[in-house]
Amino acid sequence: MGYPETFEGYMISDQSKWTEFQKKEFKPKKFEDRDIDIKIECCGVCGSDVHTITGGWGDCPLPICVGHEVIGKAIKVGDKVTTVKVGDRVGVGAQIRACLECKLCKADQENYCPHKVDTYGAPYEDGTIAQGGYASHIRAHEYFTFKIPDNIESKDAGPMMCAGITVWSPLVRAKVGPGKKVAVLGVGGLGHFGILWAKALGAEVYALSHSPSKEADAKKMGAKEFIVTSEKDWAKPWAFEFDFILNPADMTHTFNTQEYMSTLNVNGEFHNVGLPDEPLPKMMAQDFAPNGAKMGGSHIGNRPEMIAMLKLASEKNIKPYIETLDISEKGCAEAVQRVKKNDVRYRFTLVGYEKVFGK
Repeated sequence: MGYPETFEGYMISDQSKWTEFQKKEFKPKKFEDRDIDIKIECCGVCGSDVHTITGGWGDCPLPICVGHEVIGKAIKVGDKVTTVKVGDRVGVGAQIRACLECKLCKADQENYCPHKVDTYGAPYEDGTIAQGGYASHIRAHEYFTFKIPDNIESKDAGPMMCAGITVWSPLVRAKVGPGKKVAVLGVGGLGHFGILWAKALGAEVYALSHSPSKEADAKKMGAKEFIVTSEKDWAKPWAFEFDFILNPADMTHTFNTQEYMSTLNVNGEFHNVGLPDEPLPKMMAQDFAPNGAKMGGSHIGNRPEMIAMLKLASEKNIKPYIETLDISEKGCAEAVQRVKKNDVRYRFTLVGYEKVFGK
C-alpha cells in the first residue's frame, strides 16, 4: 500500500539470524492530533539495536525494525502540534511517547514515565508495536520530536538523539562544569560524546581506556590526560582524583570496579550509562566506604536536556566522530556486525534513504 497506510523498513524476523535484514512493510499506529509523520533521511546505529536483535537483552517482538537515532523531515503534523511545522528537519531518539500526566512527566522526568513507549519494540495502548528508524518513515509524538539546528549536519545529529543525550543528561544533572574533574571510561560511541560534552561544559576531562591507540583521538576531543587501564596499578596515582566517572562501557562485568571506585573523590559518583548483556561484577558494601562513593545509572534524558544539548552543539560547533553506510540489507548487516565488534570510529549513521525508499 505504502505511505500513509504502511511504512517500509529493514527488519529482522529471527534473533538467531540477527544480520539477515529484509525490507518489509509494516503498519504504524493510528495518527493522532499531537503526532508527526517524518520522512527519514538518516538514522544512527546504536548498541541498543545490537543488544535487541541479538537477544542480549532478551526476547523482542518480531519482526522488528530497530533504530532510534532518527533524522528526517516532518511531512504531516497533527491538529494540536505547536512545536513543529511541515518541512522542518527534526530528530527522534529512544523514546517516542509518555503519558505526560503523571508526577514524573510533570517534573520533567518523562524519560522515567512508567507508561513510556520506546521508539521500537514497545507496544502502544492499542497493541501496535513501535518500529524504529531503519525505515522510510516514523510516526512520533511532538514532545519526543526535536527541531535540529541548521548548522548541525544530519549525519552528526542522528547519534546525538540517543548516544548524545544518554551521556549529556547525567553530566548536567551532576552539575559537571568548571572546577569539576570528570573521567570518561571508554572512548567509543557514547564515551566520545562524554568527552566532547564534558569539555564543552567546562570540566577538566580525563579519558580512561584499555586501548592506548585511542589517545590521540581522546586528546583531540578535549581530554587533558589519557589513562591506560590495562597497565598494572594504573589507579594508584589517581586515588581520590575524580568527582564523576561516566561509564558508557559495554564490558563492565569484566572490570575490577574497586580500582575505579578508588579514583573517586569523597562522595564522588561512578555512573553507568552502558547497559551490557551481563550482570555487574560482585561488590561488597565496604567498597563504597573508603571515600563515601556511590554508584548510579540513568536512562536517556528529558526534553529540556535534549534542547539544551542541541543548542550547545550548535553554538560551539561540536562535531562527533561519525562513519556513514548506505542503508540496505547489506549496509544494515555490516553496521550491526561492526558495532558488535567495536569496529567503528566512533558511531555509524545509515544514509542514502532516498535510494531505497524513494523521494
